Amino acid sequence: MESKMFAGHAVRRLRRGHALTQAAMAQALGISASYLNLIERNQRPLTATLLVALAERYGFDARTLAASEPGGGAEALRRRLADPMFADLALDRADIAEWLAGAPGGAEAFARAFDRLGSGGAGAPVTADPAAEARATIERWRNHFPDLDAQAEALADELRLAGGDPAAAMADRLRVRHHLSVRLLPVEAMPDRLHRTDLHARQLQLSERLDPASRSFALARALGHAEARGEVDAVVRGAGLSDRTAEQWLRRHLHGYFAAAVMMPYARFLRACEATGYDLALLGRRFGAGFEHVAHRLTTLNRVGARGLSFCLLRLDRAGQVSKRFAGASQSPLVEGAPCPLLGAFDAFARGGESIVQLVEPEEGGRWLTLSRTVTPPGALAGEVRARFVVMLGVAADQAGGLAAARGIDLSAPGMPVGPGCRACTRSDCPQRSAPPAGRAMRLDDREGGLTPFAFAGD
Repeated sequence: MESKMFAGHAVRRLRRGHALTQAAMAQALGISASYLNLIERNQRPLTATLLVALAERYGFDARTLAASEPGGGAEALRRRLADPMFADLALDRADIAEWLAGAPGGAEAFARAFDRLGSGGAGAPVTADPAAEARATIERWRNHFPDLDAQAEALADELRLAGGDPAAAMADRLRVRHHLSVRLLPVEAMPDRLHRTDLHARQLQLSERLDPASRSFALARALGHAEARGEVDAVVRGAGLSDRTAEQWLRRHLHGYFAAAVMMPYARFLRACEATGYDLALLGRRFGAGFEHVAHRLTTLNRVGARGLSFCLLRLDRAGQVSKRFAGASQSPLVEGAPCPLLGAFDAFARGGESIVQLVEPEEGGRWLTLSRTVTPPGALAGEVRARFVVMLGVAADQAGGLAAARGIDLSAPGMPVGPGCRACTRSDCPQRSAPPAGRAMRLDDREGGLTPFAFAGD
């Protein structure tokens, strides 16, 4: 069966870039003009056969599809339009689909402006959010950067040829090729740092607070700074971000991406995933990586011709504040908005180190299998604050049949109904509700009471 995708905006942009009419391009591709028109309006999929034809005839790079869906697609635009400032417009899914089909450039421009300037309601001061701007770039790439992956994979192969422990091989490469020695320092010498590059002393200094996996990650990151700077800078320049802080956010993510790709090179890691049923604990032991490192890596497996399962990731604290969110290629609604308190991720805090598996059904539709576990950043000593977060991975239930985490779970059973936080969720029958949705008037009646005191007017 052919792989299919909806990418009408990309086809339209390619056609216009070659100054072709629909009839001329359709004839070149061996299809009818009406069929091409339906493809451009996202009413027909772009099949693998057509993708090959576009590549052969027009040099179309399929990797650009990972970064080309305007505004992240219809669901991402719908979540932006759920902001209270748009409440009076009554836009529905059909309106958004028509907007994407008819004016994809306008939809992308709206998404970039909304992400860059922030929201907060009519009359609120407009402030930029550098982290959100960097994340928008990451999501346009579906958190997969093929050039970085290819270079990291080649580096990992060279390190394997060097033999011995991977961390020792990385330290040796830093010393021999980049004249940077690695030194492990006691807490007294680095009381408030986990790692530091001292260019004057030509040292990469690592704190003894770091566990072995975190030390390896720091070594791989240092190699990335030395050997992948050009590739990272190219992605950052191409993003066209508004200020230096946003660029630094993106650059930091890309160097972390490269480090993870060195520790878990793409082809070997994907084979191990498929062989183990994506068993995170086993993968961590096999590649010398921590749980969070492995979880991050699972969101990046989107190489053309060698894709893994499409995972999303959310990292949150006890208060529900989100510090990391990646949709990857999954386009999952679980990473948008505020995390729903009905997610099993919140149960994980009370069961430290245990994996919590849950089947959920977001308000936007679909069914997802989630796996949540607590993580603790390295470095806390006795008497110091020991931070704790939960990392939640999600994958579409129809892809989860072979997962180790799904054993014994009926993936066709109803899942827990969840939403994008009470202020954006329009489920009317949720007893966990803590506030009515934004833009909906509360419905108060002294003569009756429902499952929640926050009843609200319907559509």
